[in-house]
Amino acid sequence: MRFSSLHTHSIYCDGTDEIETICRVSFEKGLVSLGFSSHAPLSLCRNTATEIPDTPWHMKAEKLPAYLAEIGEARKRWAGKLDIYSGLEADYIEGFASPAELRRRLPGLDYIIGSVHYIVPSGGAYFAVDGPPEGTERGFREGFGGDGEAFTGKYWDTVEAMIGEGGFDILGHVDILKKNNGEGRFFDPEDARYLRRAGEIAESALKAGIVVEVNTGGINRGRIPETYPSVKILRFFREAGVPALITSDAHRAEDLDGHYYIALQVLREAGYREHVLFQGRRNGKALWKHEALSG
Repeated sequence: MRFSSLHTHSIYCDGTDEIETICRVSFEKGLVSLGFSSHAPLSLCRNTATEIPDTPWHMKAEKLPAYLAEIGEARKRWAGKLDIYSGLEADYIEGFASPAELRRRLPGLDYIIGSVHYIVPSGGAYFAVDGPPEGTERGFREGFGGDGEAFTGKYWDTVEAMIGEGGFDILGHVDILKKNNGEGRFFDPEDARYLRRAGEIAESALKAGIVVEVNTGGINRGRIPETYPSVKILRFFREAGVPALITSDAHRAEDLDGHYYIALQVLREAGYREHVLFQGRRNGKALWKHEALSG
């Protein structure tokens, strides 16, 4: 069975390894394709006059030319052995930044992952749902008064808004707000309203023509015991007919195919019989090859 890694971070953002090291390890692991998706500079996603400072995990804008050039050089060196693609993971922050703005500025990227890491409480400052737990706790208490339904509702609203604006090809770690949830610290992941909203997101993803990633990054980093999304939520995407892509969200080269066997199990439990591999871009659209699950 053939695998790829499109959600990959390097030293250009918060990853630990260089581009060439990641290419070599990908080849050694038998991956057929590799895509680089550093966290895009927030300044390139900004759709407001308000300045948005890059965090320590976002690529600095001045590094973008070197990033793209190095990926291009690697593509040539590994031609015939490993297909290499250029991408970025773009943040959607309501009222501040979006993947659509990044696509407008960088139309030559092979693909963009659209991700919601931040939510904006009414009248409050945006905060990361997957950042240090104390920050999420503070945002939850101060921004939503400790109301789990309001917290999760705002997250799903934000994902819905991102899909509506478009500009990206892969829906990133769709239920990442569970990262700091622990034993139901902020909300009940089995709540019918929470799951209903996830189903609505799946329908929106289908209409937008994007794919959903089955992301093993939280497992690789020892933060959660399951993929993003969970089997139950992924089942909504399968029922809607949204293609699924296995990714590792690797921040270390050794994790490029980390826990893919779990991703396969999750896909099967959700009812999928195939996954997709990226085939490049043509006429402004991402091309995907559907391959049967095996092994």
